[in-house]
Amino acid sequence: MSVKKNRIVVKVGTSTLTNENGNSNLRRIELLARILSDIQNMGNEVVLVSSGAIAVGANKMHLPGKPTEMRMKQAAAAVGQCENMFLYDKFFGEYGKIVAQILLNADDIKQEVKKENLANTFEALLEQNIIPIVNENDSVSYTEIESEEKLFGDNDMLSAVVAILCRADRLIILSDIDGFYDRDPRLYKNAKLIETIEDITPETYDLAGGAGSRRGTGGMRTKLQAADLATAQGITAYVINGSKPSLLYDLMEGKSVGTCFKAH
Repeated sequence: MSVKKNRIVVKVGTSTLTNENGNSNLRRIELLARILSDIQNMGNEVVLVSSGAIAVGANKMHLPGKPTEMRMKQAAAAVGQCENMFLYDKFFGEYGKIVAQILLNADDIKQEVKKENLANTFEALLEQNIIPIVNENDSVSYTEIESEEKLFGDNDMLSAVVAILCRADRLIILSDIDGFYDRDPRLYKNAKLIETIEDITPETYDLAGGAGSRRGTGGMRTKLQAADLATAQGITAYVINGSKPSLLYDLMEGKSVGTCFKAH
């Protein structure tokens, strides 16, 4: 297998990490850990941006549904983040990998000193072949849960910010559909996958539509915004189907997978 060695940021969302019952999708998490470990073994550097804390926490707390009250959302996030990191540590550890947890909020990105320290932390971890696992710090930051001033949007934008901080070569966003379509494939059977997007224009945003799945909060629009930010900084971005983690191998081999947003 001939693979171009580089630094990649992979973003995985709630709809990929959980099943329809709201439980952790253990088979998919284990497969993702195995594949990312294998990709790192090929000489690549890997950063994982992971959502899912609130959904997983709500399920573990036996709440009747996704919480609506702020304090319960933050409590669920605290419980769920612990559970997610336990699973990541377990599954990555089975393949001899060390993982590290990094929790961010908007201030960590906006303040120059914090941003520089954060970049240095990523560099130190990657130098040691450690896989950083990043999430928004929902248990202490309300901004991303309810504010209209959301910076990250279900971690799609967070993954682009992390890719820029890490000076990544590629940003790969795992979605619950195959990529970016000319119309919503859930509503239109004749929707066509767009394999390559050279420039993100206002017309591209018009195609993006609204919110995503009922378990997640991000839709294709937030993924498009993330791709827009990343490509403007010279990072090639991809949206591929997260239910098929093995597609990451095809992507690393240079095959056409999902939608590729060309870097500028």
